[in-house]
Amino acid sequence: MKYSRVFINSLAYELAPVVVSSSELESRLAPLYQKFRIPMGQLAALTGINERRWWPKGHKLSDGAIAAAKKSINETGINIEQLGAVVYTGVCRDQHEPATACRIAAELGVSKDTAIYDISNACLGVMSGILDIANRIELGQIKAGMVVSCESARDIVDITINHMLTEQTMQNFAQSLATLTGGSGAIAVILTDGTLPLHNDRQHQLLGASHLSAPEHHELCQWGLQEAGQHLYREFMRTDAVALLKEGVELAKHTWDHFLAQRDWLVEQVDKVICHQVGSSNRKQVLNALNIDTQKEFPTYQKLGNMGTVSLPVTAAIAHDQGFLKKGDQVSFLGIGSGLNCMMLGLKW
Repeated sequence: MKYSRVFINSLAYELAPVVVSSSELESRLAPLYQKFRIPMGQLAALTGINERRWWPKGHKLSDGAIAAAKKSINETGINIEQLGAVVYTGVCRDQHEPATACRIAAELGVSKDTAIYDISNACLGVMSGILDIANRIELGQIKAGMVVSCESARDIVDITINHMLTEQTMQNFAQSLATLTGGSGAIAVILTDGTLPLHNDRQHQLLGASHLSAPEHHELCQWGLQEAGQHLYREFMRTDAVALLKEGVELAKHTWDHFLAQRDWLVEQVDKVICHQVGSSNRKQVLNALNIDTQKEFPTYQKLGNMGTVSLPVTAAIAHDQGFLKKGDQVSFLGIGSGLNCMMLGLKW
């Protein structure tokens, strides 16, 4: 996928307000830790995550998305009627139907001509949404579009901790550990064809993208519902973290080679990378496998955890705000999501 007239003009985010430390979660797991003589501090030691953020109880996902969307609109000054598409891409949604994007679009007051829909692709949702809008712009169907997402980890972490205490086995502990890294936040991304008059001068050009998959590994990380009794279902999440990392790194290596060849770039020509934020072990192994210097990557997982679809774009926004991403940098967004899918975007910042 190559692009010649697509620009990212805004990355606006909303961080959840409730800070939850790893030690706080471990204190809730004290009976399990005592049973297996697990020392306190292991969660942070294994993941590198010291804290994450959650929305307050009862928070509606679309509210977080709307807040980020309004920030994005205010930042750019874009005319709402110029948005040809509004796409919601979170793993978490308000309901099965209608699309969560519908309430967001209604609150923004978009035109009747605006395409409104949801996209689901695990942690790569926002990246998939960016490419979906980019394709519409490149084809000349629309001049601008918005990708928006909001993720919430509070409920699934609470459910997982209760299950870990009920079923106290090392296997359950291992399969549940990744869930405890979950954080919460929201993002809105505005893309245009570069011709619209906007308030800000941010214009990061999307150059191309590579996408490879390994769907034979679709069972390594799952989040859904399971039967808990007659007419009773409960939410669950389980992850084979060791296998997921191994196969994810292997897929990333192939995708990286494909991406560099498509862009006609050498590794040395990539100035900065923004990765999906999972944890310290994932960061180390992915960067080593792709031969990327850690100084070129901007991490946020220590304070924000894994915010799913929101992690990568929020990290890019913070990296920009803090001056890590500079105008003219050749930047790559690197995402690996359960499925398995791997997606890499190339941008001129």
